[in-house]
Amino acid sequence: MYNLFTVIVLFLIHFATFAQLSLPGQTTSTSGDLSERVRMLEENTRFADQSLTKSIDDLLWYQKLGDVAVIDKIRYTSKPPHVVRNPTGQGANNPVIIPAYTFAPKKFASAKKLPLVVFVHDGVHGDFSTLYVHIVRELLDQGYLVIAPEYRGSIGYGGTFYNQIDYGDYENDDVLAGKRWAAENMPQVDPDRIGIIGWSHGGMITLMNIFDHPDEYKVAYAGVPVTDIIARLGYKPANYRAIFSAATHIGKDPSDNVAEYRRRSPVWNAQKLKTPLLIHTNTNDEDVNVLEVESLINALKAHEKKFDYKIYQDAPGGHSFNRLDTKLARESREEIYRFLARHLTPPGPIK
Repeated sequence: MYNLFTVIVLFLIHFATFAQLSLPGQTTSTSGDLSERVRMLEENTRFADQSLTKSIDDLLWYQKLGDVAVIDKIRYTSKPPHVVRNPTGQGANNPVIIPAYTFAPKKFASAKKLPLVVFVHDGVHGDFSTLYVHIVRELLDQGYLVIAPEYRGSIGYGGTFYNQIDYGDYENDDVLAGKRWAAENMPQVDPDRIGIIGWSHGGMITLMNIFDHPDEYKVAYAGVPVTDIIARLGYKPANYRAIFSAATHIGKDPSDNVAEYRRRSPVWNAQKLKTPLLIHTNTNDEDVNVLEVESLINALKAHEKKFDYKIYQDAPGGHSFNRLDTKLARESREEIYRFLARHLTPPGPIK
């Protein structure tokens, strides 16, 4: 009953947003004023809807994993905003506060130390939703602690946080700060056994973390990762490209600042690899074209780096092929878990 009551309250709060509509008899001075009010109402409704969805999803984590995990939602600080509209404003340069989920396996509650997996969610504007619950359960069953940072730009935390998106830069620092928070504040974490995993945009953040901070992680997995923003924008539509050139983000398109786009792209940082790495990609990926991942693989080989990879041929599911509940997906994840286990030695590894 408590969960149902909470959802009903959130539902009512969500639709209270419509109270911002003009009351009967009210008028606006110009059509421009009305258009702006409608735009603001639509934006506020969108963010309210995201917040409602996030609140419901938070409850679902406890319902779906409470039997096997001690779950918490924590917050820590990271870098200040990348773009500050009013640098002299009150609190303008305060650190951004990052939410994160933590999961500890009940089955291994008596273990003094356990390995940690930093699990980075996907999406330019995404979140760590319960779509990942089966993967978290599999990690917990092997004896991993998990932290899942909701880095800046994640949905469900309002417009200000959403617009902090910094694709390829400060989001990497948000995840690193989460890893360091876990090492300092989760008593069971073995600081010498910490790995990082992610798919898509999460794979990109994973790669940039190990390239820029090789001593922080023992092992990494990048699934269907974004690797070259310049190439990516070349095959994406104009509305996608506009995200990056917006004033709240990079502020310029690649033709005006190609060096900045290179700096944020894993393929141009391949020479830095020192961490054991496994990469998966799929030839029929409808989101991250396989050419991006092939470019990274070729770059790593050109720099004579040691790493593991597998290119799946037209695997059903496309971009999500090994995150599904299919036999192929489970077998692919078992490849990931065996690779992680070689470096993190969990107490209950996949056989």
